[in-house]
Amino acid sequence: MALLDGGERLHLQHGPIDLVIGADAACEADRRAALAVAAARFEGLLEGLVTELDRHRTQLSADAPAPHDPVARRMYAAALPFCRDRFLTPMIAVAGAVADTILHAMRDAVPLRRAYVNNGGDIAVHLAGDHEFAVMMARHDGHPLGRVRFGSGSGIGGVATSGTQGRSLSLGIADSVTVVATGAARADVAATLIANAVDLPGHPGIGRAPATRLRPDSDLGDTPVVTRVPPLDHARREEALAAGHAVAAKMEAEGHILGAALFLQGGSALTGGATRHFSPLGEVEHA
Repeated sequence: MALLDGGERLHLQHGPIDLVIGADAACEADRRAALAVAAARFEGLLEGLVTELDRHRTQLSADAPAPHDPVARRMYAAALPFCRDRFLTPMIAVAGAVADTILHAMRDAVPLRRAYVNNGGDIAVHLAGDHEFAVMMARHDGHPLGRVRFGSGSGIGGVATSGTQGRSLSLGIADSVTVVATGAARADVAATLIANAVDLPGHPGIGRAPATRLRPDSDLGDTPVVTRVPPLDHARREEALAAGHAVAAKMEAEGHILGAALFLQGGSALTGGATRHFSPLGEVEHA
């Protein structure tokens, strides 16, 4: 646990969970109280998750009973709408669920103007009044791709990014997919599934390996994940982006997300809702 930037932000880390937290309130006492609430809620959070870890790493079914842990319940709720026609485990939502849990504890305890909990790029956001939140999208080498900006009236409460360059394994070839949704857990699930859909099945140049070969404890088991993506010509890049965009557009139409931006080797694709909140850089081509 450490305060950053002279106490402006709070850093909390335990095992794989790494949070950077910011808050803005009417007075300094409330702001500090919100950070104290975050630190208190973080105590024991990881222990609560691992008590049923084996269950969280198994295939989720529509009739699965709710887990005991409150963070895990957020994971299950976010993942359940997508489990009927594909393999997924509740772990698909773990980073976003942790961020949501900490943010909700802060928001419920202290009146806040603006607050965020960033869990390795999966971000839970609270906005009140006319406050806004903005975050840059970037490639793995730090090169900026564009900006996400939204206000309190947008309904957005979470931002998440997934792809081959992130810290998680991916079934698809997207450099990155950034999603905005009503909460971080829901955005986390959607970003992962959309990034998985940006793909060229059967392409001989794409390297794949069983997930457990790369990470023995992966909840994906022997599912092939992407290990290498060769340079793609324009047609193949657009084909892969179109496949992911179709999944994202369907999610948006069904109310699961509020927008998505997909990036692959200099190309991009935005859903309709994303055009209100995403501003890709001019040199990025649009699919």
